[in-house]
Amino acid sequence: MKFHELTLKAHTKSSRVGRGISAGGGKTAGRGTKGQKARTGKKLKPGFEGGQTKLSMRLPKARGFKHAGVSYQLVRLAQLDATGTKKVDAETLKKLGLIKYADRPVKLVGPGTPKDALTIEVQASSQPALKAVEKVGGSIKIVELAKAKATATDKKDAK
Repeated sequence: MKFHELTLKAHTKSSRVGRGISAGGGKTAGRGTKGQKARTGKKLKPGFEGGQTKLSMRLPKARGFKHAGVSYQLVRLAQLDATGTKKVDAETLKKLGLIKYADRPVKLVGPGTPKDALTIEVQASSQPALKAVEKVGGSIKIVELAKAKATATDKKDAK
C-alpha cells in the first residue's frame, strides 16, 4: 500500500447508544444486564475487583537488599575533567550542574581516567573509579551526608 492509496476519514461517526432495538445497540446498549457496570453514574476505579483484594496486592513483591532505600546520583570520571577544580564535593558538583541535589548521596563511577590528581568527597565509589583516581595520584574520601549526621545526633539528644 502506498501513501496516496490511503483513504483517511477526518471523523468517524459516533454511535448513539441505547436508542431502540433496531439501532443495533438497543435495550441494554452493550452493558449486559443489571449490576454496577450497567448503571449510569460514577464508574469503578482501575483495578477494582468488587471488594476482592486486587491483583496488584495479591502478587508477591520484589525481594532483596536495595541499598537500604538509597538511590545514588551518578557522576562519571570523564565529567570531572571538565570541571577544572582540584577538590570535588557535592556542593561543587551541584554548582557545575553535574548533580541535581547536594543533600543526596553521590556515587562516582567509571569509565574514564582523570588527567589531574583530584581530591574527591562522595558517599560511594566504584572500584574501577577508585583505582583510576589513585593511579594519577588523587584520592577519594567516602563521607557521610551532613544531613544524615545531624538527624542521627538529634535523635540521640532527644533520648
